[in-house]
Amino acid sequence: MVKFALRLPFFKKPDSSQADALNTQAKVFARGMLSVKDIVAPSAVEVDFDFIKIGELYFRSMFAAGYPRFVTANWLSPLISFDHSLDVSMFIYPQESKDILDNLKRKVGEMEATIQSDIKRGRVIEPSVQVALEDALELQQQLAKGAERFFQFGLYITIPAQSLDELNHVSKQVESTLAALLILTKKATLQMEEGFKSTLPIGQDRLLITRNMDTTSLGTTFPFTTSELTANEGILYGINEHNESLVIFDRFTLENANCVVFGKSGGGKSYLVKLEVLRHLMFSTEVIIIDPENEYEEMCKAVGGEFIKFSFNSNTKINPFDLSQLTESGENELGLKIISLHALFKVIMGQLTPQEEAILDRALILTYKQKGVTQDPQTQTKEPPLMEDLYKVLIGMEDNISRGLADRIEKFIKGSMVGIVNEQSNINIKNQFTVFSIRDLADELRPIAMHILLDFIWTKIRRDIKRRLLIVDEAWYLMKYPDSANFLNSIAKRARKYYVGLTTITQDVEDFLAVEIGKAIVQNSSIQILLKQSAAAIDKVAEVFYLSEGEKHLLLSADIGEGLFFAGPAHVAVRIIASPEEHQIITTKPQEIMERKAPPQSIELKTIPAASTHA
Repeated sequence: MVKFALRLPFFKKPDSSQADALNTQAKVFARGMLSVKDIVAPSAVEVDFDFIKIGELYFRSMFAAGYPRFVTANWLSPLISFDHSLDVSMFIYPQESKDILDNLKRKVGEMEATIQSDIKRGRVIEPSVQVALEDALELQQQLAKGAERFFQFGLYITIPAQSLDELNHVSKQVESTLAALLILTKKATLQMEEGFKSTLPIGQDRLLITRNMDTTSLGTTFPFTTSELTANEGILYGINEHNESLVIFDRFTLENANCVVFGKSGGGKSYLVKLEVLRHLMFSTEVIIIDPENEYEEMCKAVGGEFIKFSFNSNTKINPFDLSQLTESGENELGLKIISLHALFKVIMGQLTPQEEAILDRALILTYKQKGVTQDPQTQTKEPPLMEDLYKVLIGMEDNISRGLADRIEKFIKGSMVGIVNEQSNINIKNQFTVFSIRDLADELRPIAMHILLDFIWTKIRRDIKRRLLIVDEAWYLMKYPDSANFLNSIAKRARKYYVGLTTITQDVEDFLAVEIGKAIVQNSSIQILLKQSAAAIDKVAEVFYLSEGEKHLLLSADIGEGLFFAGPAHVAVRIIASPEEHQIITTKPQEIMERKAPPQSIELKTIPAASTHA
């Protein structure tokens, strides 16, 4: 027999008279005149025909008398998530398969005889008998194979309340909730004492009102559900729409701190991420963002962050050949950098043949060697080469393939894209909140810029380990190229080692999840947040996240800032909330931004005659 008892008891602070009484009892107990039972026992127990009163509390016990024919997994979650304290007990009694098979054989014979009799007399076969016969035959076959076992199952509920009116009100709510699940409940009339004892955590079934269940049906009754997602530490994400509790969570307490945010345009993705960033800043978390649309500029100014524009006309320069200069790390920095540069040049040059890759590899090693940088970690603190140095090395190889590779990067050296990545880096991430903007770059350059920025940020992160958030907005740009997608995936896998939480945001869900690397990034993210989805993408999202039909409908009909919050094995429906002050900083609505930027207008007040005033 297995029993589950779930209860949040009512505790009441004793008043002065009760405190005096307790002190008196303690003195009597010290003299040996009282037992423990005398102290813990209530002052009075009143047993009525449909409730029981213990002290000042009222209790009513109910039992499940009827069940639906078909159920889904976790079908009792509305009962466990009910917005009131309940005592719920489940009693499970295993039965001998041989005895059940004998009873089934007799029952099957009786139902078959009833059907044959109706056929001979020309009567219409009773549908309930036909259905019961089919169920019995199926169960008989499963029991004979050993694929199923047979159990007796009892479900009892006790409702506590402060008053009789509250008890009646909550009882009706519980009955309505269970009726919506097609569960018929009845009060344990004239057996309230036995019902109350059956829901105590003592493992005694005083009612013995059970229902037959096989293994599969019994497995669906277990209340594997998350009614709350509130931790003792972390930041507030929003309101749990199941029971209006707070969703408070610290992503750095999970196996990794990575997060993915999926939602259609206008669903509230940036709003959510900005709110999370704003609250993480209060916990001294360093935040670095790659911003394709300047959505974080206003917020960056408000919190005193550093907003860096990466474009043709800006003074910001980043050298993709930079090394982390960590000689004590024990890792081959040059080897890792060359691997990263291979991925970058595949994005820049397009697909490379094996021969071209081999020549590029030799050229990269030679380029570093000419600057005195070798596999020796002690040499890796020297000034790194530039893309122009690689260009010269490729030209100096004097063969057609090398010349072809040089032609592909010539536009960055002396062509239309000169000045973006052909100078030494002149920035250093020192601010707690840093935003890199790539809005002013053309769409075809954005994947290259995002790859270079990610590599530069990752190099800086490895120099100084601290609690950080790295946020990549519109990550689908990187997923368009296998090598940049692999690079993002490698960061997701290794971020935990450097105390970094990677946040990946995208509105183009189908493109992101269409490749296996996109799914791998999702699997390497302990937190997944799904906001409002389009009808075209919902099936793909449901397949990856194993959503139920109800969850699919929730995401299709969700309002702005509503969705599903997955944290490890638990997930809840969440509604994002912000204070008015936070909303002013993080809002992305153009109307609100224009109103805030508009100069105040003088308003001419006119006196309204008393006769013309109205409510």
